[in-house]
Amino acid sequence: MEFFRIKKDIPFMRHALVFNVISALTFVAAVFFLWHKGLHLSIEFTGGTVMEVTYPRAANVEGIRKSVEGLGFSDVQVQSFGRAQDVMIRLPVQKGSTSAQLSEKVMSTLKTQDADVELRRVEFVGPQVGEELAHDGLSALAMVVIGVMIYLAVRFEWKYAVAAIIANLHDVVIILGFFAFFQWEFSLSVLAGVLAVLGYSVNESVVIFDRIRENFRKLRKASVTEVINNAITSTMSRTVITHGCTQMMVLSMLLLGGPTLHNFALALTIGILFGIYSSVFVAAAVAMWLGVKREDLIKPVKDKDAADGAVV
Repeated sequence: MEFFRIKKDIPFMRHALVFNVISALTFVAAVFFLWHKGLHLSIEFTGGTVMEVTYPRAANVEGIRKSVEGLGFSDVQVQSFGRAQDVMIRLPVQKGSTSAQLSEKVMSTLKTQDADVELRRVEFVGPQVGEELAHDGLSALAMVVIGVMIYLAVRFEWKYAVAAIIANLHDVVIILGFFAFFQWEFSLSVLAGVLAVLGYSVNESVVIFDRIRENFRKLRKASVTEVINNAITSTMSRTVITHGCTQMMVLSMLLLGGPTLHNFALALTIGILFGIYSSVFVAAAVAMWLGVKREDLIKPVKDKDAADGAVV
């Protein structure tokens, strides 16, 4: 299925150097903001008080969030879990206040709005749990990167693996740079979005690399640059369909999903947009700079006469 077909190849690689310089500057800026400002970690990483409350009817999550924020708490997380009547409230650590004191303060406010609200559970999540989550998250990220490199090295060739990983890490660091610059809250859902972007972005790179391999077989007289330009141009219709449908779904979560899904959808939105860019102007261009050639993917055919002579 194609929305359109471009008859003349677009010379993407002609401007590869310019776009790679832009990518490098963007990457450096993201690293700077990560180092200078750091990530605004959520309660899941820094620790805090977790409360579970239940209502006799469907809870007004937005009203509960405003009531708790009105008490002076910042970075409050309020979300439904399980049934519509059950609500989980996460409060940040406050010096001089215990979990019991914080829960009593919150419950007294909630009871003024609905006297039937009940407290199910209160517990304190220590910072050591957050450190463990951060460690596990980085381990998961490293395992994904290593797995992708092994897969691409086996399926294609090491140059493609290196190019794809550079493009993927480019996307991940830029997402983290956005969150550091704007100080958006970085939670477990955002980490899940970052890991999803890794898989999503590498899929686009694999599609382009696969078309490059096909073109090396079909376009025998074409140069490497012409082969790459043709591969990117011929997959543009597929890119528009795939990314367009995915982006519509992610935007619906961003605009209509509420605060619970907002940062998760935000990470995916940034990742999808930069994933398209990196697959074309980073992955393909880096593969070209690394000197990818036809012989890397297709073994040269031995001359029959020479082979016969060797037998004799």
